[in-house]
Amino acid sequence: MRGKIIKDWSKVNWKKLFDPQEKDPQHQRAVMKALSFFLAFPNTNVPTQFTDDEKFKVKRKEFDTARMQYFATLNDFPATAKEVFEKFHELAVYDNGFEQIFNIRDYTGSRREGISIDTIRGGLSFRKMLTGEKLHVYQFEGEREFIYFDYYGGALGWDRKLFENQEWWTLEENAIEFRNEAYRIRAATFYALLEAVGPLKPAGNIAWQLHPDGVATGNRGYRAGRDAATMNLAAQTILLACQASGYGISAENVNFISLAPVQLRARIKQALGISYDTADRVTSVIDYRFSTVITTMLAETGHYWVILPKRKIVGGNRMDLTTYASFDMLSRTDSAAGWMAFAGAVADIAQMERCDIV
Repeated sequence: MRGKIIKDWSKVNWKKLFDPQEKDPQHQRAVMKALSFFLAFPNTNVPTQFTDDEKFKVKRKEFDTARMQYFATLNDFPATAKEVFEKFHELAVYDNGFEQIFNIRDYTGSRREGISIDTIRGGLSFRKMLTGEKLHVYQFEGEREFIYFDYYGGALGWDRKLFENQEWWTLEENAIEFRNEAYRIRAATFYALLEAVGPLKPAGNIAWQLHPDGVATGNRGYRAGRDAATMNLAAQTILLACQASGYGISAENVNFISLAPVQLRARIKQALGISYDTADRVTSVIDYRFSTVITTMLAETGHYWVILPKRKIVGGNRMDLTTYASFDMLSRTDSAAGWMAFAGAVADIAQMERCDIV
């Protein structure tokens, strides 16, 4: 069978080309040489009428030089979508405030399927012992929960002309958007996990407390004073509920976190800053140490949370945002797929209290 690429296709042995057991490198080179010649023919062939035309030869040389410089210039820039993505992994993440609340563990170097959490309750107690009396060995009670890592992924395709035309700003903007979206989903997942605790609290929300000094509505500091009293009660409730949990906490050494939607940012700030003015000093209304985490990702905008962070509020990263790149010759598109894996759990809901604002 005669063809334009291979003069006689009957001499091509497909097993020598593709069979792992019978591959013949020399046969492969012969076929590739014929194919390369065919693809390059329009650029290498000189029509007979121009063989002795010096002007044509000069112009052709200029064209070939320019073409070679063009490709050399492109080689100085990222060649694949993956390289562009990896550059922007170094930028700050979208929202990582939840990491102040969760005890995030690194499982990226492990082969773990998930996170084991022990919800242990100990009956241990210390008491005065009589001479010669043996200590009682107390047994631990509780359950072990296992939370599997979930995988999250997304992909983005770029037309190859963006690389050829050196549209680097477009590539970079898309890479930033892609990376931000990945971390936005990660943050939203952890915040949603915290909010899911609300309906599980048997006592409901911490009610909006009266002003500690009995200040009437409409007076300066009325709302902030009530919010501060509410935050104090939430912190106290958590301390009492967790006192026997083995966390080693006290009113003096613990740092609570106030998690609030951005709509309540100013209100939380005012509550944490309100103070009593006395004759000799200024005393804060807030009785405990607080840090704040303000986010746009809470679905409930009419409440905020007081949280004892870390301890049994845990999370784990199994795979950091990892990108894979490929070129699709059918669509002439460079594609980059991003994958990440993580998990989280709130094993002790006593560490969280949701507060009313009205």
